[in-house]
Amino acid sequence: MATSPYSCVLWDVDGTIVDASIGILRRLNVALTHFGKPAPTREELIHWIGPPMFQSFQDQAGMSPEESAEAVSFYRTLGKADGYTTDVATYPGVTDLIHDLHAAGVAQATASSKPENQVDALIDHFHLRSSFLTTVGATPDESTLASKTDIVAEALRRLTALGADVSLPVLIGDRHHDVEGGNANGVPVIFVEWGFSEAHEGDDAAFRASTVDELRALLLR
Repeated sequence: MATSPYSCVLWDVDGTIVDASIGILRRLNVALTHFGKPAPTREELIHWIGPPMFQSFQDQAGMSPEESAEAVSFYRTLGKADGYTTDVATYPGVTDLIHDLHAAGVAQATASSKPENQVDALIDHFHLRSSFLTTVGATPDESTLASKTDIVAEALRRLTALGADVSLPVLIGDRHHDVEGGNANGVPVIFVEWGFSEAHEGDDAAFRASTVDELRALLLR
């Protein structure tokens, strides 16, 4: 039977478990056009997927905090109308790995910058609920829980409250925000290279994985 060197695994969602880029780009086009801002190209999505949207509307669209809050609210309304799972697919092999980690007795949680209700919708849509002890994401308006550092800390807190062993954790993610959030909490990070990122973003990660098979080799033995 497979075993893992880790007692618990924290998963980023966008760019790690799922590719939601088609829907994100469409909603950003609508939202930014609505606010009189230029829509991003697909190549520019790298700057949008990963950070909290509240920050991205400021950094990428030059909005004030007040304008950004309004834009986030409008963007979330579009997402709700879509149902959160439209134009979303899992990366091949990732769901099998999640199920196999569960079978090996490894506690798992999400640690995502997506709003938690959207994370829940995706986990249920792809039939992953039974493999996760808890799902952690940002608060809907990103006002009280948004940074990856805080989200990772909350995921560890919830796992601990549920009786999980968090003595040997690892975080799987695809952006520098994941690396920074994991390192800030003393959690080693495996940087996966199939998401929306640039290679240097994983420089401070403990490990890299360019394929799901490479990730599997790091997580199960």
